[in-house]
Amino acid sequence: MKKTLIIIGVILLIVIVIPLMIVKGNYNKFVGLQESVDAQWANIETVLQRRFDLIPNLVNTVKGFAEHEKEVFTEVTRLRSQWASAGTANEKVGVANEMQGALGRLMLVAENYPQLKSNQNFLALQDELAGTENRISVERRRYNESVRRYNTAIRKFPGVIIANLFGFDKRAAFEAAPEAATVPTVEF
Repeated sequence: MKKTLIIIGVILLIVIVIPLMIVKGNYNKFVGLQESVDAQWANIETVLQRRFDLIPNLVNTVKGFAEHEKEVFTEVTRLRSQWASAGTANEKVGVANEMQGALGRLMLVAENYPQLKSNQNFLALQDELAGTENRISVERRRYNESVRRYNTAIRKFPGVIIANLFGFDKRAAFEAAPEAATVPTVEF
């Protein structure tokens, strides 16, 4: 009788406790990875917000020298407003990618005004923006690495079963917009 109880106990241990430990371990791992992805996204939002805070100063400085470049200024202003109203991460990624192109066009406009290129305010803002763009690049890389670790974990066995059971969905990486590969042109 005692042997039978021990055998039943071992079977229960194997059938119930060990799978529960596997589920608990994987679930907690996914929660940690998901939080890491969210934290990295928050870092991207911080540096993107810094970029969007610098833009009005840069636009106003360039505007003083190149008043007839209204199309570029209008686009930058429109995108800055869209950033403020974007609700989801995907919407913000889209606006950020568009803004990167618009800033490139704004810098091309600035290149055509030698007196602007020597203006101290413009140079300081350009340096700040360049530093911000570098920070964005670093944070995007960190975010994408976090997303890669998370997505890999929820697709591996036995994690895929647990991820599907508890609704851990794949996250999207922060990719550059296709138009980011082309150099913008400014015509007068």
